[in-house]
Amino acid sequence: MTTDLTAAAEITGVGVLAGTIAELAGRAPAVVAAAAAELGSVRVQLHFGDGTHAVLRVRRSRLDVAAGRIADPAVEVHFDERAMNLVFDLSRRPADEVRPASLDVRGRRDDVLAVWRTLRLLSQRAAGIRAVQELWRRYREQAPLLWGTETHAPAPPDPVPSGLALPRRTGWRALDYLGSRIPSGRTELTLGTTDRRPSSLWDGHTSTGWWETAPVWDADLLEMMRACRDRVGEEMDRLIPERNPKAALYDLMRSYPTRQGKGLRPTLTIAACAAFGGRPEDAVRTAAALELFHNGFLVHDDIADESTHRRGKPTLHEKHGVGLAVNAGDGLNLLAIDGVLANLDSLGLARTLGLIHEVLHMCRETVEGQAVELDWIRRNTVPRADRAYYDMSTKKTGWYTCISPCRLGAVCAGETAPARLDALNEAFRWVGIAFQIQDDVLNLVGEEELYGKEPLGDLLEGKRTVMLIHLMRTAPERDRLWLRELLALQRDGRSQDDAERILHTMHRHGSIEYALDVADTLARRGTARFEADLAFLPENEGKGVLRQIANYVVTRPL
Repeated sequence: MTTDLTAAAEITGVGVLAGTIAELAGRAPAVVAAAAAELGSVRVQLHFGDGTHAVLRVRRSRLDVAAGRIADPAVEVHFDERAMNLVFDLSRRPADEVRPASLDVRGRRDDVLAVWRTLRLLSQRAAGIRAVQELWRRYREQAPLLWGTETHAPAPPDPVPSGLALPRRTGWRALDYLGSRIPSGRTELTLGTTDRRPSSLWDGHTSTGWWETAPVWDADLLEMMRACRDRVGEEMDRLIPERNPKAALYDLMRSYPTRQGKGLRPTLTIAACAAFGGRPEDAVRTAAALELFHNGFLVHDDIADESTHRRGKPTLHEKHGVGLAVNAGDGLNLLAIDGVLANLDSLGLARTLGLIHEVLHMCRETVEGQAVELDWIRRNTVPRADRAYYDMSTKKTGWYTCISPCRLGAVCAGETAPARLDALNEAFRWVGIAFQIQDDVLNLVGEEELYGKEPLGDLLEGKRTVMLIHLMRTAPERDRLWLRELLALQRDGRSQDDAERILHTMHRHGSIEYALDVADTLARRGTARFEADLAFLPENEGKGVLRQIANYVVTRPL
């Protein structure tokens, strides 16, 4: 688990860097992925004026910051406080402003340029994220005298809405300017539902001032996902009736939807609608129907897998019995169909029929994938090749988690061309598989309160994951023998000690690391396909959010 270097009362230079990257990894992952691509294999040693030191490097396409020193960095950077001011002020190029001995950079020319491009990209694009602005303010205000004479931002190009107070000036032009454009306390909705504009950020080269560049679509992904999740949650609540039998059915149907997840599917659906030129609100009802399908699938999936926990709470069948749980899952699927049909009034017959076609295809893929996995377990078979897992995962979770939400959103926007809809498939297929592999890893090595299922639950259930496939492919025969014997047992025949033994063996044979490497490769394949296959879409906020989600799998903390 990564140490929080910004939690202390006093934020250090290391804390600013680590905190900025951590916030961006969740809020603007495409920025972190781009910065990691710029840095490549260069290992950077940074020394800050407050006496702290950090190492910056790329690990599996993620920027990694660790406090301390290394023996042989490719590039070494010494910042004093004046240099830090210039990096975060963004008013001019540091090359034009830095003073002798203020910024000392050592390394090969190409490596130094890679570091410069990385830091420039992070500092410019981070400035538009409110959470990062707050971190920088805290750092700036710890020792205001270190930063020299207070500066002032140029006047905002747009009038500030009446009744909204501007944030207090910080003396950093980037923060003051952006704070003026999006004042604290302003209500920010999502994807074109208000007149909020993207932040204009300095590019360091092509303009005379950083405030004169073209807009960059760097919406805060976490805030966007929360907004979409909450809006779709309201619609789901409306679709589930308040009637009898309340305690035995409708209260149970509300159980999983109220155990809020990240909001991935709702955001994909709404963003895809906007990306294809539709009104985001037109996708809300479909996104709600999709979430009802998802939760119905989860209820039945938990029964089939004999799972005990879902999102940190007992599964429905554990708490209320299998019969009521099956019935509640059926009810969720029934209401989901009703939710799709409810689009007739707002979207018309043609688009609604298109949605029904997409939903039927999604459900068929999902049940086929579930059948493949359950059959592997029933026959005590572990496939030899990862490709079999890819195909199963695409069917079981890839379609309804990533591919179908995007296609449904596009249909809500009125898209009917099969080729344009199919352009979404490959990018989000690979993104979906990578996301599932990461989830499988988190079930083994993640924290229960973050992952939401019982620790080692996949091993207790005998799930066929990339880690298990790799282990059975690479372990010696003596290990494969006892593994096959354990996997042949029913779930209640496997103990926590058995699961711990399997996990230890996976670590010993490098199966966890192998799975993380595979997930990274597939995630990067997905983002590359996104840029290539969806180049026909104009650059708008909807496409920007889709890009951020695709890159979230690349930068997701593990």
